[in-house]
Amino acid sequence: MGILSFCFLVLFANELVSAQMTTEPSEVAAINKLIDYWSLKSKLNLTIDPCTPGAPWAAELANPRVVCDCSPNICHITHLKIYALDISGELPQELFQLTELMDLNLGQNILSGSIPPEIGNLLKMQYLSLGINNFSGLVPAEFGKLTKLKSLSFSSNNFNGPLPVDLGKLTSLEQLYIDSSGVSGPIPQELSNLKSLHTVWASDNGFTGQLPEFFGTFTNLTTLRLEGTALEGPFPASYAGLTKLEDLRIGDLTGEDSTLDFLVNMRSLSILSLRSARVSGEIPSQIGTFPNLQSLDLSFNKLTGSIPNTFQDSQALHFLYLGSNMLTGEIPSNIITPQLRALDISFNSITGNLPANFAKLERSLNAVGTLVNGDGLIDGKASDISSCLLSDSKCTKKVPVNSFAIKCGGPQQTSSDGVRFDDDSETLGASSMYTGSNNNWVVSSTGSFISNPNGPQYTTQTDSQITGTLDSELYKTARVSPNSLRYYGLGLRNGRYNVELHFAEIQMDDNESWKGLGKRLFDIYIQGERVVQDFNIKKEAHGSKRALVKLFETNVTNTNIDIHFKWAGKGTCCIPFQSTFGPLVSAIHVSQVSISGSSNDNKKQVGRIVGITLGVVAGMFIIASVFYLWWVKKTPEHMRVGTDSPKKNLSSV
Repeated sequence: MGILSFCFLVLFANELVSAQMTTEPSEVAAINKLIDYWSLKSKLNLTIDPCTPGAPWAAELANPRVVCDCSPNICHITHLKIYALDISGELPQELFQLTELMDLNLGQNILSGSIPPEIGNLLKMQYLSLGINNFSGLVPAEFGKLTKLKSLSFSSNNFNGPLPVDLGKLTSLEQLYIDSSGVSGPIPQELSNLKSLHTVWASDNGFTGQLPEFFGTFTNLTTLRLEGTALEGPFPASYAGLTKLEDLRIGDLTGEDSTLDFLVNMRSLSILSLRSARVSGEIPSQIGTFPNLQSLDLSFNKLTGSIPNTFQDSQALHFLYLGSNMLTGEIPSNIITPQLRALDISFNSITGNLPANFAKLERSLNAVGTLVNGDGLIDGKASDISSCLLSDSKCTKKVPVNSFAIKCGGPQQTSSDGVRFDDDSETLGASSMYTGSNNNWVVSSTGSFISNPNGPQYTTQTDSQITGTLDSELYKTARVSPNSLRYYGLGLRNGRYNVELHFAEIQMDDNESWKGLGKRLFDIYIQGERVVQDFNIKKEAHGSKRALVKLFETNVTNTNIDIHFKWAGKGTCCIPFQSTFGPLVSAIHVSQVSISGSSNDNKKQVGRIVGITLGVVAGMFIIASVFYLWWVKKTPEHMRVGTDSPKKNLSSV
């Protein structure tokens, strides 16, 4: 009896273990349906129970990944990850039968269609990632039922319409990623309930109205990104309470101006970007004392006064962008600290001298359009030209030119129609300028790709063939910039010019993959006038790695031309990798089509033209008269020259 009892106990224990390994049958059927629907059998073939302990698909790094939680009687699927595997189609109903899911990651695929309201059945969901897909329609109000959510991501999709007010019910939400999602309209006041938020990515959306004042009550915020929207300033005073912020990026605002006073207590900041944010007044000296501040971008605003001396003592600052403001005074003598990698003070009325050893420090500096003495610059020509754009006479040449061509980001090349494009392969940094070998043009670049996994690269290239052109090589390299890329033509004859801009999207794919979902948008200015807004190379060329030429006409009246490619916070940030955004250009060709001058010159020119015309007319009249007399003399005498209408000959009637 003892042996029989022992065997019975062993069998009972095995049966108990087997019972513990049994997954809810409806969930087994659902997960297998999903595998079939998304063609994942080659990657996830569940020939045994999905919740079998130690299964390879439950490992931390597994993808696809299925993880379970087991009670004494039954197992439930709680984690499902199908990440960056290019699964397509819509969300099938079987997905919503996995009602015990706590973590669902379907990011970086090509899923499409609307999100069904049944998403609200997943009441235990804590982490939901649907970002970088092709979802469309309205953002479902049923998200508001998932009140246990801690993280919600539906960024980089094609939704439309406003954010649902029901999102305000997600009071446990800590992370919200909705950048480039397609939503628009005012940010709902109901979101003021989300007091637990510490991370918000909401850039590149059609948000309208005032900057929400209630953001200032999110005192746990450490990251706030809100660039490339239609929101209006000024910055609410309540934002001064966001003292835990480490990463603040707000820009491209309209409406009223703001000062920077709300920043003075944000000493935890590491990244601060208020580019094109309509800020005015002076830069508070406290900002220069922030102990963790590594990147500061205040460019394209209305800042006045001088650069605070406190920046000289910064132990952390790597990137400082102050270009295109109204700053005055001398550049602080010790602003080039050992930590500072890039400094942009371009287009300000700043004076002073660079440190004598600046060239040896190998720092990246852009001082074009200032009065700073650039004798310390490595590029001596750039030093000579750095202030010429403030005064026409300094850029005037004895022998002006009427054309130039540049191979942006690449070596010299002659096109199939004989145009020689100058070499522009010089390595530029996060804030640099470079003068072409013939002194006919200058390139200026500012901005830093902070999160680029490939490092700070400001040119890009491809080995792929470029279609739609006879000059494929012309488009295989390009300059890129995270902020502002400008080309200046110098010493030109005044007159009317053709501006020929060459583009090909060589960083973003257009294939049937999540890597083909990227959108690059930027603005184009010529002579200070915006000629294209939200330019999308891939869309206009009908695909990537296809050549596109944009033609414009402009006037040159001061011997210079300014071609400016500017990022306005729009487009995806991270497809196919982090920091894939900003302007990109392959080549530039500028050529004169007519000549103009001063009003006196024009009057003289008109007088010469009139005189020449009258002279020609008089000469032709004299020649015609001589010819007429000669012809009359040769006419037979019996031939009557008719001087009136013919009359009937009555004798012949």
